[in-house]
Amino acid sequence: MRTPNSTTRARRLRTQMTDAEQRLWRHLRARQMLGYKFRRQHPIGPFVADFACLQAGLVIEVDGGQHGELETEDARRTRYLNRQGFRVLRFWNHEVLQHTDACLEMILQALGSRVDSSTARSE
Repeated sequence: MRTPNSTTRARRLRTQMTDAEQRLWRHLRARQMLGYKFRRQHPIGPFVADFACLQAGLVIEVDGGQHGELETEDARRTRYLNRQGFRVLRFWNHEVLQHTDACLEMILQALGSRVDSSTARSE
């Protein structure tokens, strides 16, 4: 369930993306990752996910230095998203900026495992 506050916040966050979020978005947008559609700054319940692929049930969070101090809140958020059926991948800003290809590979692996499990269930 979206709240009016989370939708308003998501719209604002889309205009204030960090450098790391912008770099990752260039690779996620326009179905570039195995044809999956990603949304940026997408409200899920009371939270706004940095990136979400609803079809694959995948949320990607890009965390800055302030998140080192917010571990309890991040854990609560991850538990909530997991209960909603999402797998959560977390990257630090510097990981995305300095090791973009490695981050993209992890995302592809997560999407690929989704494709594999979907195929296995349909047989």
